[in-house]
Amino acid sequence: MCRQYIISKFPESVSGSGIAVYEDEGFSAKNTDRPRFRQMLADMRTCRPDYLVCYRLDRISRNVSDFSALIEELNERGISFVCIKEEFDTSKPMGKAMMYIASVFAQLERETIAERVRDNMLMLARTGRWLGGTAPLGYGSEKISEIIIDGRIRTACRLKEIPAELETVNTIFDKFIELQSVSGVSKYLISMDIRSRSGKFFSLPGIKEILQNPAYCTADRDAFMYFSSVNSDICFDEKDCSGRFGLLAYNKRDYKKKNAPRRPAEQWIVAIGKHSGLISGRRWSAVQKIIEDNIPTGKKPAKMHNDYSLLSGLIVCEKCGSRMFAKPRSVLSSNGRLYDYICGSKLKGGTKLCSCPNLTGMQTDELVCRSISGYLKESPRILVLLEKLVRDIRSAENENPSEAIEAAIKKLSDEADNLICALSHGDLSPAFVQKVNARIAEIDSEIKKLECKKSGLEAEADRFGQTDTAEIIAEELFDMKKIFSEPGVLSVYEKRSIVRLLVKRIYWDGENMRICIGVK
Repeated sequence: MCRQYIISKFPESVSGSGIAVYEDEGFSAKNTDRPRFRQMLADMRTCRPDYLVCYRLDRISRNVSDFSALIEELNERGISFVCIKEEFDTSKPMGKAMMYIASVFAQLERETIAERVRDNMLMLARTGRWLGGTAPLGYGSEKISEIIIDGRIRTACRLKEIPAELETVNTIFDKFIELQSVSGVSKYLISMDIRSRSGKFFSLPGIKEILQNPAYCTADRDAFMYFSSVNSDICFDEKDCSGRFGLLAYNKRDYKKKNAPRRPAEQWIVAIGKHSGLISGRRWSAVQKIIEDNIPTGKKPAKMHNDYSLLSGLIVCEKCGSRMFAKPRSVLSSNGRLYDYICGSKLKGGTKLCSCPNLTGMQTDELVCRSISGYLKESPRILVLLEKLVRDIRSAENENPSEAIEAAIKKLSDEADNLICALSHGDLSPAFVQKVNARIAEIDSEIKKLECKKSGLEAEADRFGQTDTAEIIAEELFDMKKIFSEPGVLSVYEKRSIVRLLVKRIYWDGENMRICIGVK
């Protein structure tokens, strides 16, 4: 229809070279992130055609903002827009207004359809049907048919057990309860050459996804109590918990956001499925408790950013290409924590994935620092990097974290004053007075911690304030052994910053180490 329109209105374009066709079959018009549409925009900016012709407005976009941006760009480039179905004339104000109104209704139609489909899917979810997608490990999808009223046949899907894969799932749950570590389970699976459905070794997120999938949980009383405790939308009663079937959870991810993050369990819809359960509710809820306890919190920080090694993640294993990370030993020495640098693949799967020897942490750090110290005395371009370090230090100073701490102290002090004022009123219950006094004590403790932190930052700022030029820093860095070995001269984080400023990468092949200095 577009070709016929062009031939009838612009016969001079029928030569063939005058018409370029752009189709995005199988792509939704919910946005403009479509390959051929992007190519059309790029060609339009270079070739500057006279007209852009489409069948209907919703073939361009069903998003008002995207459509508006396109029309504005066409107007700026003097390109006329033709819609053969609605027959809009964008050269006139009324035609342009009607076009935008039609675009609004196209977006409304798309969102209405999406909402209707979503509501219908959630309604079907409450019946325990498998609604499609990739079946979890241990199950496949099969169609089942049943006759309903008037002899009509209704087709639905359910999960069908795959015994060999369910064995693997059972092993994963067993080893996690034993080791209480996802990485520990990964190492075990690699050592036993147990692989995923695709033939690859299980990734850590993949193992965690299996452990958190309710499809393996049996619909019993313990499962009902667990999902009740986390306020999930449960589509069955406790009397329905026969312990025979597994569960299905829907609405687990927010697909409107990038990477579809998991929603909290209180937003899940949990129904009894048509498949057999594998893990008892008591066992499954115990696994969830272990996972929850392993999540880093403010009181229990993650162990990724250690406070003892200088080169973690900077060393590359030449045998497999993975980075090497610091792993602490279980014992302490008189000089502090003992640790080793171990290949990431080896950490994940042991010697089965990589047999590269480990590096002793403190000795490796000392060796690298000696090498840097020798290079500092020879390189005339070292001042370039040192000036960058000074700029970074001054930039950090300009952020002035002391002001944020001061504001937090003031806020806590004001809260304490308000609480003390509240205590001055009569007729207060003893329980209330006890709670207020406890909160005031907490505030005093928090203020003391913040004041100590502020004093430390000010002392550190005074020390940095004395190093005004790159030359002064250079003189200190030339004696690398002194500043890295003497306690109190630099913190681990400052030493690490200096090393990473100078060293681009370190390679270890099991026998020899190559240090690539980053000075150009």
